[in-house]
Amino acid sequence: MQLEAQLVHAEPGKRVVQVRALANDQCLGSALGEAPTAEEAEDRASTRLLARLATQPEPIPRPPSQPPSQLQARPQSLSEPQTKTHIPAAIPAVIASQAPAPDPTPEAVPAPAVAPNDTEPKLPPFQKLEPPSEEQGGDPEDWSSELAGLDLQLQRLGWSREEEGIYLERAFHHPSRNRLTSYVDLVAYLKALEALSPGANPGNAPVPLRRKDLLSQCDQLLGQLQWDASRGRSYLEQHFNLSSRQQLNDTQLLQFNMLLEGELMGA
Repeated sequence: MQLEAQLVHAEPGKRVVQVRALANDQCLGSALGEAPTAEEAEDRASTRLLARLATQPEPIPRPPSQPPSQLQARPQSLSEPQTKTHIPAAIPAVIASQAPAPDPTPEAVPAPAVAPNDTEPKLPPFQKLEPPSEEQGGDPEDWSSELAGLDLQLQRLGWSREEEGIYLERAFHHPSRNRLTSYVDLVAYLKALEALSPGANPGNAPVPLRRKDLLSQCDQLLGQLQWDASRGRSYLEQHFNLSSRQQLNDTQLLQFNMLLEGELMGA
């Protein structure tokens, strides 16, 4: 397992670092740390993440599912001995459940009982509290104003295309602005550049907060806390006087995640 740290927020006297635990290119979890310096924030995030991972039970590996063709018994000739000791007890039940049933009469076929929630998407409980707001009408078709703003900010910072590529690689894991296909990411990138000072180093400048990543981490924390929708909404109203995460800006969402991490460590 290895730890990967990333500076996600910076302001005078405050740094926020996200640390992720990776194993075989799979993310085992992440944590946020806040401190006056990036080094202290990274240490706090690492300590919280390792403590959380130590309390989580190791997942029990599930046996690989077998296709139905492998579950059906091979026809046995009369000359082969009947051996039962090597056949798992669950196999005959599976075979019996896959045997074709006789066609019932029309009167004998009961009407299928459909549960009310069977047709609903399987979402985390807290997301059901958040219907799409009226303001979220989709991405605008014209991004020319934002793209022009990016050019102005790059000129103000004195960054070349190569330096911009270094920053984009750190922030979005690709070095080209043309690969920003999300309007939300484009706006986050523009706001992050506006907050930087001229001459900032693209190799260690704070990267923008990505709302998608913050929401994903929030879902993970709520699931580990095993909070239902009512408790999650009550906690949000208590600290932010709001009933939906969609009403939080990126900085508030980051603070909400850090509060949830505190609750998880306390539990």
